Parts: sequence; C-alpha cells; structure tokens
Amino acid sequence: MHEWAEYAKFFAGLLAIVNPIGAIPVFVSLTTNQTRAERYRTASLAAVSVGAVLLAALFTGEAILGFFGIGIASFQVGGGILILLIAVSMMHARVSPAKQTAEEAQDAADKESVAVVPLAIPLLAGPGSVSTIIMYAHRVPTRSHYAILSIEILLIALLVWVVFRMAPRLADMMGRIGINVLTRIMGLILAAIAVEFMASGLRQLLPGLA
Repeated sequence: MHEWAEYAKFFAGLLAIVNPIGAIPVFVSLTTNQTRAERYRTASLAAVSVGAVLLAALFTGEAILGFFGIGIASFQVGGGILILLIAVSMMHARVSPAKQTAEEAQDAADKESVAVVPLAIPLLAGPGSVSTIIMYAHRVPTRSHYAILSIEILLIALLVWVVFRMAPRLADMMGRIGINVLTRIMGLILAAIAVEFMASGLRQLLPGLA
C-alpha cells in the first residue's frame, strides 16, 4: 500500500507541475489564429513532445547526473528549491520565470509553430518536471518501477492532449478565476512535495540534522 501511495504522490506531483489546466490560457492565446484542425494538430504534437521529454528524463536523468558527478542528495535539494519557486508562482496564479521568461513568451507569440516550443518545452515539460522525475526514478532501480513511472508519464501526456483539445471549451466553462483557483491548489500540493524533496536531501547531506 505504501508503494502505491508513493506512485500516487508521484502522479499528483507531476500533474501539478506540468499543470495542463494552467496552460490553457497560453494555448488558446498561441493558437487563436489556427483552424480547428490545426489546433488539434498542435495539441497532439505538444502532448507527444511532453511524453517524449519526460520519458527521456526518466531513462537518462541519473546517467546525466553521474556524468557531471552530481549526487542525488544535492540534486534533491536543488531540485526541491526549483520546484518550490515554481509552486510559489503557481500560488500567485502566474507562470514562473523558471518555466518561461517574459522574453520567451514574447518570442513564442512571433512563431508559427508553438507545439514543441514553448508549449511542450519549457511550459509543460520544463526543469521542474524533469527534476521531479529524476528524483523519483532513483528510489527503486527496478524494471517494474520504471514501467509504472512510464505508464504514469504517458497518462500525463494523454491528459495534456485531452485538455488542449478541449481548451477553448474549458476556458469558457472555468473562466480565468476557475483556472487560477485550480492552479493555486496545485501550487500548494507542489510546495509540500518540494519541501519533502529538500528535507530528504538535507538528511543525506547533513546526517546530524536527522
């Protein structure tokens, strides 16, 4: 039961940090001049890109850390701080500069193809989500563990596809206030997960604190 609770926490945390609902206003804004078919194609490409980036992080993240000689405990503290910064921005109902800067947002407005950049990267599959995956991946280095995390990542990508295909309708139904409320709730969940990451990393780096 404890293991399944951890997988549920991973799914909730990753969903909170990817936050496809919070990206609806950005998606609608960037696709306002597209036909329905073009908007659906953008949604599909964005979802596939999110899944590909997150799966790549799952299977290569620890190897990259090892290449640079970065310990998982240090990464937990650094990644936790990054996720906490994103969570604080979400609780203020705005896009964190750690996900997308103002310059990147302006540059995106001038591009014809926005599915991969900036929608998939870095708005959805950004540093925070990549950090979360790497930190969970190292816990149980077994095939079944990676298989379950892969399934959950694919479910997240599927949710991105569904939300983006329904984006105009959802934007009308929820309104800016509804989207902001949900984003703040997800930010609160994400902040708690970030604190857990930092506490776990600090306990390993400074055993005396435990």
